[in-house]
Amino acid sequence: MGISNQVVFSCRKVVQSTREAIVTLQKRNPAIQPLLAILQIVEELLKLNDDPKVHGIYLHLPPASITSRVLNTLKPEKDIEGISDLNMGRLIRGDLSKGFVPPLASAVLDLLENHGKTVLLVGGEGPLQLAVQCLIERSGMVTLKSHWSSKTLQAQVMQADAVVLLDVGNMYVPPTWIRPGAAIIYCKPAPEKGIALYVVFPINLCYNEHEMILKPSINVVRSCSRWLKGQEYRPWHLRSLKLQPLTPVPSDLEISRAQIPKPVDQLAEEIGLLPEELEAYGRSKAKVRLSVLERLQSQPNGKYILVAGITPTPLGEGKSTVTVGLVQALSAHLKLNSFACLRQPSQGPTFGVKGGAAGGGYAQVIPMEEFNLHLTGDIHAITAANNLVAAAIDARMLHEATQSDKALFNRLVPSVNGVRKFSPIQISRLQRLGIRKTDPASLTPEEINAFVRLDLDPSKITWQRVVDTNDRFLRKITVGQASSEKGQIRETGFDIAVASEIMAILALADSLGDMKNRLARMVVGTSRSGQPITAEDLGVSGALAVLMKDAIKPTLMQTLEGTPVFVHAGPFANIAHGNSSVLADKLALKLVGQDGFVVTEAGFGADIGMEKFFNIKCRASGLRPSVVVLVATVRALKMHGGGPNVSAGAPLPREYTDENLRLVAGGCHSNLRKQIQIAHLFGVPVVVALLIVINSTDTQAEIDLVCQIAKECGASDALPCNHWAQGGRGCSELAQAVKEATSKPSDFQFLYNTEMPIVEKIRTIAQRVYGADDIELSPEAKTKTDYYHQQGYGSLPICMAKTHLSLSHMPDKKGAPTGFVLPIRDVRASIGAGFIYPLVGTVRGLQTRKVKGLFTCELELIFLNKV
Repeated sequence: MGISNQVVFSCRKVVQSTREAIVTLQKRNPAIQPLLAILQIVEELLKLNDDPKVHGIYLHLPPASITSRVLNTLKPEKDIEGISDLNMGRLIRGDLSKGFVPPLASAVLDLLENHGKTVLLVGGEGPLQLAVQCLIERSGMVTLKSHWSSKTLQAQVMQADAVVLLDVGNMYVPPTWIRPGAAIIYCKPAPEKGIALYVVFPINLCYNEHEMILKPSINVVRSCSRWLKGQEYRPWHLRSLKLQPLTPVPSDLEISRAQIPKPVDQLAEEIGLLPEELEAYGRSKAKVRLSVLERLQSQPNGKYILVAGITPTPLGEGKSTVTVGLVQALSAHLKLNSFACLRQPSQGPTFGVKGGAAGGGYAQVIPMEEFNLHLTGDIHAITAANNLVAAAIDARMLHEATQSDKALFNRLVPSVNGVRKFSPIQISRLQRLGIRKTDPASLTPEEINAFVRLDLDPSKITWQRVVDTNDRFLRKITVGQASSEKGQIRETGFDIAVASEIMAILALADSLGDMKNRLARMVVGTSRSGQPITAEDLGVSGALAVLMKDAIKPTLMQTLEGTPVFVHAGPFANIAHGNSSVLADKLALKLVGQDGFVVTEAGFGADIGMEKFFNIKCRASGLRPSVVVLVATVRALKMHGGGPNVSAGAPLPREYTDENLRLVAGGCHSNLRKQIQIAHLFGVPVVVALLIVINSTDTQAEIDLVCQIAKECGASDALPCNHWAQGGRGCSELAQAVKEATSKPSDFQFLYNTEMPIVEKIRTIAQRVYGADDIELSPEAKTKTDYYHQQGYGSLPICMAKTHLSLSHMPDKKGAPTGFVLPIRDVRASIGAGFIYPLVGTVRGLQTRKVKGLFTCELELIFLNKV
């Protein structure tokens, strides 16, 4: 019943603007003062409503100030007097589970015990009289009402078993009016006893008095108790949306638009989120605050499921669709708590051949347009942060080239009111330089020179600008051509936004502080003396964290069947690790409960996305997966069994449309077997999901053969999935198999120890995952590995950048190639993200250019453009 953040913000704006107008009017008309007082009260109440440390609010105000507007501004759960309209309504209905009973009314009811059946209420119009009357009547007594001015007051008093005098003031009831054995209860303010207390006097004919000082403390205790109860884990009450699949299956967009999603605040309430943990972005999506992790820190995690795939065709094999279909089956059909965690798609693939990433058919995230375009602006925040770094690099080089040490020092440490002071970021830089001083005036000229000059080598700047569009003409550009840049011309280029290291950092950070530290560690280039230059050296790490402060919160959406989805981060799986965020997974694992399921997806085939999920993401998060769901299609298995090439936009060759058990068996015994073995290297059981799509020509014999061979190759189970055409119902058998697989013990282990030398970690992945005989490092790659060890980066995990179209480095080699040597032509590092990424062979999706002995990696966008 809380007031939403947006409403509170709007109220404050109204209060502020109205109060400014009233102050102006008050100069002309002093009678406006009472209205100004009311607005000040309302403004203060809005602050108290938002304060999580305040669990009860008591209005110690003059009666004239307790207006309807004031009462209804107060949050009902903090109204410990129980006098707001909502709490009074709850009292009348008899619903006391959420509201509060006015303390005075409760005390009166206690004093009336054993005093007959008829009670006369005198005076006290308003909430107090209503509350007393309601409680008395609910206890089985009869109430009569009268006024001090009533001519029949004496007769009414003499007939009553008890008389309750409200708002006594100076009024007095003569003892001769009181019937023997009756009780009179006086209620009046007693400010001398404390803040807005009430004094209650039970009086008999002998005038024996008993004084009771009332405080609302009991309701404060109740409010705190309810708040503590509300902080506990809340069982789900998920209402799934009905799905009525059509035949033939309409387009993805038609399906998405035909289903009306639940309001996101309703979905949040159903899965146990508190109103204050939600930041709505419209009706159907919202950011979720990381405070959920603190609130549910003692809650055991649910089961952790990874969806990976066999080596795909260029068309993709449907991992996102399986992820969505599986959670729809788990929650909407098996009635188990489940959460999907997906990456946010880049606009590059969305407007290219690949299209969006919301799933497909009747297994989608909705609204599809909002999922695929902009969402809550995270990629735009990454773009702004990335390009801020790029601008800072060029600006710094310009200033260092054109200004003296003294002028640079005055710019970096300006005098404010005659005082110079280092910022915390600048003190960190001084410490890295070995300068243990905090007073700017104490630096020597040599120390000032070292402090102000990064001395970036223009030929060794590795940081590029980004844009989230397939704009191929920006891959290589020249900057600094304006006369104002004073000849600081250099070649650079643009990457696609999701290839920024900041995206990988967003996906791997586990808190705002961790993200800020990772942003500070990002290496943007090298000085002429060979030292790495970081974002913190540029002095921009704090600004980057501010730009990213909202992007770090996962976005809550829902599937076609109303089950929850977290959409967060979207690093590519070639030059990054290709998984959604650690924070989304952690939040979801707490929310689903100990018996629930969190299903996330890894990019490309299991040899790339799954291997990086285990060796990089699981190291960063500390989480351990329960099961791998390995997605396969008959089409891809035929390709790996010796079928002709598959091209996007071209009709499928006949081998893929006709039954061909030989090709299917060949693909199963090669690529499918190898991908199952890769999962088993990490000690995780595998369930194979064979995706059946609309207009599929897969025969029952082919489907049965895949399932049979998959189990022979070590899969716990293998099942066809029809969620594309049927929604969650078509994935129910897979969901049941996954549930059973999670009940079996898992012996998860990493593939390598991070303390191994970089070359040995690369060799381990090449031999044990890809099936290579060995690796071969170029001289450049060997030099880089030595350099990274020297700089202290040797213990970082490995993120291999290789083609996703083959287990090897050769895209045309299908199945499970052996007998090859894996060429490593360069080795790069994402220090902020926390991994080393070797460049393998000629990676589809990567373009390289040699600049004065330094390889610079650029994202190749041509494969995303429309055919």
